[in-house]
Amino acid sequence: MLRPKEVVCKWVDAFNNHDVEAITSLYHKNATNHQVTNEPVVGIEAIHAMFTEEFAIADMTAIVENIFEDGQWAILEWKDPLGLRGCGFFHVVNGNSVPERLLG
Repeated sequence: MLRPKEVVCKWVDAFNNHDVEAITSLYHKNATNHQVTNEPVVGIEAIHAMFTEEFAIADMTAIVENIFEDGQWAILEWKDPLGLRGCGFFHVVNGNSVPERLLG
């Protein structure tokens, strides 16, 4: 079983490789992805479509600054090459690679 921090590391690797299949494999089929500037994206198909569209529009990279873990939660502090900063909150259920929520 993967720990929350390990799930986040896999997520970052997939994100930086623009690997939509690998990213969405980390989400539960009924997951919700929250982004600060957008409405919540619900369900694996919608999350897949969101990442496909976003990677087609922009060359995004997440540079890890910190990853914190507490119980079923991991928090990712990141920046991008332009200096933008953010954080993601991942809820990992039952030790499986199932981020339930991401706030960017």
